[in-house]
Amino acid sequence: MDAILVVNAGSSSLKFQLFAARADGDFDCLVKGQVDGVGTRPRLKAEGLDKTPLIDQTFPPEKIPDLPAAIHEAGDWLRRTQKVNLIAVGHRVVHGGPDFGRPVRITSEVVAQLERYVSLAPLHQPNNLAPIRALLDRRPELPQVACFDTAFHRDHGALADYYALPERFYKEGVRRYGFHGLSYEYIAQRLPHVAPEIAKGRVIVAHLGSGASMCALSNGRSIESTLGFTALDGLVMGTRPGQLDPGVVLYLIAEKGMSPSAVQDLFYKESGLKGLSGLSNDVRELEKSADSKAAFALEYFVYRAGLYAGMLAAALRGLDAFVFTAGIGENSVTMRARIAETLAWLGVTLDPDANAKRGPRISGKDSLVAVYVIPTNEELMIARHTLEVLSRQRQGEPEKAAG
Repeated sequence: MDAILVVNAGSSSLKFQLFAARADGDFDCLVKGQVDGVGTRPRLKAEGLDKTPLIDQTFPPEKIPDLPAAIHEAGDWLRRTQKVNLIAVGHRVVHGGPDFGRPVRITSEVVAQLERYVSLAPLHQPNNLAPIRALLDRRPELPQVACFDTAFHRDHGALADYYALPERFYKEGVRRYGFHGLSYEYIAQRLPHVAPEIAKGRVIVAHLGSGASMCALSNGRSIESTLGFTALDGLVMGTRPGQLDPGVVLYLIAEKGMSPSAVQDLFYKESGLKGLSGLSNDVRELEKSADSKAAFALEYFVYRAGLYAGMLAAALRGLDAFVFTAGIGENSVTMRARIAETLAWLGVTLDPDANAKRGPRISGKDSLVAVYVIPTNEELMIARHTLEVLSRQRQGEPEKAAG
C-alpha cells in the first residue's frame, strides 16, 4: 500500500499523520500521532484509523533531544509497525516568501531559500526546516514536498498586498503575505459539501487557535487576510500581540534600550493573551479563571475579532457567511457566542442549541448571515498537495516556484 507521511513540526513537538491513497483520489488517515516534550520529557503517542491507541511511550531526554531525533524515532516506529510503501513526505512550512506560491519538491537549494525567511517566522520556520534537513541527510532518495501557509493568499490584488512604503521594499519581498493558508484552503474546499448555498459567496473564515487570523473568501478565493509580512499582525494570539503601532517597536528600541532579539522574544513569546492576563496563553485556562485580568484578556480577544470581522466584511462589500475553525473556533462554545454577539450589526444571530452541539450550522433561523463551525484539516491538505507535486513530476511538468 502506497502512503504519504505528513509532518507538522513545532518548537517542542512533532505532529505526524500517515495517509493511504484511495481509489477515488483522496486519502484515508492510517496513523495520527505526535512526539511531545522534545528535549525535556519526550513522549511518542499515536492512534490508528479507528482511533485505536497504537503507542504511548516516554523516552529519556537524551534519546530525543531535538526535532531531527524526533523524526528519526517516529519514522523508525512507523517503519517497524506500518506495512506501507512510503512514497513521499509532505511538510507544513509557514513562510514561503515571494519565491514560493505553490507546493514544491524539496531540494537543498529550496531549503537554502527558505532559510532566508527564518527571521520572519522565528517560532515556526526553523522547526519546519529541521525535519526536512534530517530526512535529506538520512533518506535523500525519498521525495519531500514543502506546502506553504502563505501560498493560498498569493492571488491577492495589489491593494491588499502592498504596504505604503517605497516600491523598492515590495520588490525585496516586504509585502502582506497572510498565513494559515492551508487551513483556509481546506475550508474553501469543504464549503461546497457542507454549505453549497454560500460556497461561492462572501465568507469570512476565522482560524482561531494559539495562532489566530481571519480570511475573507470570495468565490472560494482569498482576497484579504488579517496577517501580513509576519505572523505577528492582526488578531491577538496566545503569545503574540496582533496589530501593533510600528512606533511601539521604535520606542522599545530607542527609549527602552531593548535589542532587536529582546523585542522579538517579547512579541513572539510574552505578549498576546499571556501578556494581557499574566496567567496563561490558553483560552481554556482563562475561561476557568476568576481573575479579572483573565476576563479582560478574553474580552480583548473578542473585541479585536469583531473589529477585524468588520474590516473583512468591508473588503468583501458585504457578508453571506462566517465560519469558525481551529482549536478555539471549533471547541469553545462561549467564545463563538461572544464573537457572534459582536457581529449582530451585520444581522448575525446564533442558535444556542446548535452552537452547543458544534453545528455545523449554528446561526439562528432569522440570521441574515449563515454561521458555521467546520473543523479544519491542514494535514489532509498537505497530503493532497504532496500527491499533486509527485503527479506533476511524473508527467514531466516543470516546477514553478512563484505563484
